[in-house]
Amino acid sequence: MSLDGVDFELRRRAEERDRISDDLLDLDSHPGYQLLKGAQLTGETRRRWDEAQHRAVTLWWLFDAYRGVLSRAQELRAGKPDLAALTGLLAGPSVELKPENVPVEKRSLLRAAGESITLDTVVARMDAAYRDVAETVAAADDAWSALLSRLDDADVARRSAQDLLRDLDGGDPELDRIGAEIDRIRAAVTVDPLGSVTLGGELDGLLAELTARRGLLEQAARIRAEYSDRARRLGDRIAQVAEAENEARSVRDTVLVKIASPALPALPDQAAALRDRLSALETAGDRWLELVERLTGLERAVGEALARARAATEAMAGLIGRRDELRGRLEAYRAKAVRLGHAEDAALGEMYGEAHALLWTAPCDLRQATVALSAYQRAIVRIGVAE
Repeated sequence: MSLDGVDFELRRRAEERDRISDDLLDLDSHPGYQLLKGAQLTGETRRRWDEAQHRAVTLWWLFDAYRGVLSRAQELRAGKPDLAALTGLLAGPSVELKPENVPVEKRSLLRAAGESITLDTVVARMDAAYRDVAETVAAADDAWSALLSRLDDADVARRSAQDLLRDLDGGDPELDRIGAEIDRIRAAVTVDPLGSVTLGGELDGLLAELTARRGLLEQAARIRAEYSDRARRLGDRIAQVAEAENEARSVRDTVLVKIASPALPALPDQAAALRDRLSALETAGDRWLELVERLTGLERAVGEALARARAATEAMAGLIGRRDELRGRLEAYRAKAVRLGHAEDAALGEMYGEAHALLWTAPCDLRQATVALSAYQRAIVRIGVAE
């Protein structure tokens, strides 16, 4: 190596040393690195951090060896240059890794007999060790950042829910359970972020439960403020159910008289039971969470009962509507027969009379009346086609 080559290599190695030193100091001051150093770790994180710390010790030891060789080369260059010696230091296997100089906890990672390696090999080994340590630090930091921020969100939501609960002057075992599960996950994440990554799904589920619980508490607060009005409206709605059920019974009695063998839906009869449930709400007292479920359940049941009563009335009234529709069609077909000039047709008259008798007889057999009307219709259609 020429003198110019030596000077160039010394400058390059000095810059490389400074860059490596800065990188090592940045790694040591990284927040994730400091957190790992100060934490009481367990599980997978403890295992990987122990390995990373061992790699960090080796990294610094290799760096000290690198700096030592470079310092000797710089000292040698400052005096009378010995190009052969300088070339050997800068390009040859000048870094001696002696077993007795290896950190105790890392001696098993190097050859027991020691070895001499080049500066480039030292840099390559430092780079591999650095990458291993940085990967562990980044993985732990990412896990902490992701999970702890979500846990903080969960704590904010939990405090909000607890504030609502205090306003309701009650307790909520379900909220206590969710809070205990969140605390358990936080404790696990704090000491073992890498082993707790799989807890993210469980945390998502708890956040969903917490959101739902908070929604229930908000609903309870609204119900406390609106209870008197909602109870009054429920009473009015139950009265509508009773009225609708009475109407259904009235229509049923009419249908039984006017329609033969009708297929009737089950007669609704829920008003009395709904009144009892409304009266029983008073027994909940100030247990507003319990009242939420009971009140909303009763509101839903009242709506369903009203819908069933009206549907039953509509279905039964439809039978009479069907009879009236058949009557109207019969008269329309008779008018058509008259327009075709067959008002005095005996056969048509007989068919009309049969259908008319069925439709104007109580109770009316809708099936037979439909058959008779269809026969009368077909006969009139044939006459119209023939003409």
